[in-house]
This record gives sequence, C-alpha cells and structure tokens, in this order.
Amino acid sequence: MKCKQTPGNGNKSLSANPPLYGSISESTDVFATAAVKLRAAGCVFAEDEARLLISAAPSLAALAAMMERRVRGEPVEHVIGWAEFCGLRIEVDPGVFVPRQRSEFLVRQAAALAGPQTVIADLCCGSGALGVALASALQQAKLYSVDIDPAAVQCARRNAAVVCGHVFEGDLFEPLPSSLHGRVDIVLANAPYVPTDAIRLLPAEARVHEARIALDGGADGLDIQRRVAAEAPLWLAPGGRLLVETSQRQAPQTAELFVRSGLIAQVTRSDELDATIIIGTKPSA
Repeated sequence: MKCKQTPGNGNKSLSANPPLYGSISESTDVFATAAVKLRAAGCVFAEDEARLLISAAPSLAALAAMMERRVRGEPVEHVIGWAEFCGLRIEVDPGVFVPRQRSEFLVRQAAALAGPQTVIADLCCGSGALGVALASALQQAKLYSVDIDPAAVQCARRNAAVVCGHVFEGDLFEPLPSSLHGRVDIVLANAPYVPTDAIRLLPAEARVHEARIALDGGADGLDIQRRVAAEAPLWLAPGGRLLVETSQRQAPQTAELFVRSGLIAQVTRSDELDATIIIGTKPSA
C-alpha cells in the first residue's frame, strides 16, 4: 500500500505554513480590531487567535464570520479547522474532540517505549491526533484507530491517511481485526474520564461544542478505563504497553484497574503539561 502524500492540511509543521491572503494579514487595522474583539469576548490569547483566524480567512467577509463563531464560544480549532499537536497540523471538524497539549506527554512516553515496526492501537481516537503523531515519530509503524462517534471517524480517516493508518468505527477493541490478538505493541487510550456530574463544570468550549461521548467517563469517570484495562491483555503482545491519560486524582484508581487485569502499572506525571498517564505493561511470560 502506498501512503498518501501529506495533503494541504495534513501533517506539516505549523512553521511551514505562513499566513495566507496577504491583503488581510498585512493590515494592522484588521489585526488590531480582531484582537480587541476577541479580548473583549474573554479570549486569553486574543492576539495569537487573531493571527490564526486572519491567516485562515480567504476574505474579510469570511474573517467576520469566523470571528463571530469564535466570539460565540466555538473553539478556535473548530473555526479554523485544525489544531497543532506534536508539531503536526491535525484536522478537527466541528463537534470533534480537540486534542489537548497535555496529551503530547502520552505520545512522547509511548514513542520512548516503541521500537521499529510498532503495531499501534489508538482507542477513543477522536481526530486521530495521538495515533497519527506517534506513527509519524516512528519508522514503519502500523496504526489502527477506533472511535464510536461517526463524525470523529471521518475526521480521523483524513488525518490517518498520511501514515497509512486504518480507522474503524465501533466500541473500543470490538471493530479491530481479530488477527491483532496478542500482536499490539502499544495501545493508546485517551478515554473520557470526566465524572458525569462534573461535565457541567467544564468550560463551555468543551461542554457545548465537543461531543459529550468524548468527555463523559461515567459516575466516577472510570467506566471506559475499566473496560480498556480489562480487554487490553487479549490484544497486547508480550511486553506490550497500554497507555491511558487520566487525572492526578484518579491515577491511583486507574493504576489499580491495570493491576487487576494482570498488567504492571506505572504512574507517570508531567507537571509542566499538567498531564498524568498510567503505563501498563503486559508481562513477557
């Protein structure tokens, strides 16, 4: 199979994409007006967002429409159609979970553990960002991504094309080929871990504009993690790893789920990114 070459919105570094439409982006007045409007709407990084919106807009009319969407609270990534993740440009459609910077820690940890020709399963993949970033960092990796949300699957398929990834619609491991039993080296799972009662406390950008199924982890936030931990040993190769993002508060409970499933659990933390992950290793014998 020959991989598709990087598309215009594919896995290019953001630095390789200079602002477009010079007549707009060269206007100091347009930038200043946009930044003021965004700041008044409560956007913390108003100047940065103004530059992003201006660079993405093909016309002043389009910029006005995009500005209005952002001011109403829609995530800037949904407005411009992409997010930066691990130095890649990842397409993100409206309603699809926006990859968070803290999840880059999970990808870096996975890359440090992976070898050549790694078989990767990316569960609850959303836009596909984690699996695509990991596969891009490795040589000849084989990527299999899964999400239960049809909109996320369509988005992930476009992103995964640049690494010849396969994206399936379904529930966790269920749609993966049975031929992968005992052959997966790395399982990534940024499964939803927000307790149901805490959804209402999330910022409106997430609560209103991202699919609830990508956020809601059940009563204690661990419903999906329980299932992932229980099923992972069937799919992992000996010595294979399961990496799950969680909160610092939930980490001890998540680690216990791994241990109950026969995995060797390790809690890893990045204070810089406010990221906590659990790494579960399947014993080699």
